[in-house]
Amino acid sequence: MSQSPDRVSIETESLVAVAVGNTRTRLGVFTGSELSDPRSLDNSDAEALARAVAELGTKEGSVTVLASVNDPVADVLEASLRQRLPSPPLRIGRDIPIPMAHTLTDASTLGQDRLLSALGASTRARQACVVVDAGTAVTIDYVDADGVFRGGLIAPGLNMMLASLAEHTAALPRLTFERPSPDAGPGGSDTPSAMQQGVSTALRGMVRTAIEQFAIHYDGYPQVIATGGDMGVLEDDGFIEHFVPDLQLIGIHTCCMGALADADDADD
Repeated sequence: MSQSPDRVSIETESLVAVAVGNTRTRLGVFTGSELSDPRSLDNSDAEALARAVAELGTKEGSVTVLASVNDPVADVLEASLRQRLPSPPLRIGRDIPIPMAHTLTDASTLGQDRLLSALGASTRARQACVVVDAGTAVTIDYVDADGVFRGGLIAPGLNMMLASLAEHTAALPRLTFERPSPDAGPGGSDTPSAMQQGVSTALRGMVRTAIEQFAIHYDGYPQVIATGGDMGVLEDDGFIEHFVPDLQLIGIHTCCMGALADADDADD
């Protein structure tokens, strides 16, 4: 790695973890292994985003670390933080590696969000697991019992599906996803509710099918962990064992702990 965080006591110092997504950025502060003050901000307001991260990162001895699947936004944020923070922010991938093996034939376009969420899930589950990230896009990934990333599925998220329906038809309205009421039944009573039910059912069916296929292929039922802003759609289906909204931030923390351990080993 080109640089690593100062060798601080993780029990007494803070790590500001920032995950820049496609439309929103998630951030929070780790003191030791405890995450506090997690929040999400829209990427469209660059000034508000930089101000929020800087407010968390100005504490003496804190380290700010950025992960990104949206480099244009992350690059602007990093440049702004270099002017606002006492020490420059670090970047996952450039400054701090993601310590996770994979079996992909080409990992050049593998998103940091997928790998970090898989790392966070595997670190906590300590067994084979499926990681469902229901955000702007939906990813469903398999990590084996040895913590090796085996790949997965990528599909449109709920709002992306709704936008596609409106864009590619003459009469369907443009909607923002709203979770259908459990009392409404399996079908919509009008066109908008039918669209909401349609994309919700598509997500739930896709997740169930993917879990079953992974279990058959790898000959064992994995622990299933969900994350992402739309993970609540899966709450009533019974096949998600854990809902963890900040798997990506946990993955960032895990990367940084590995970097600190490597620095300690190099000094011994």
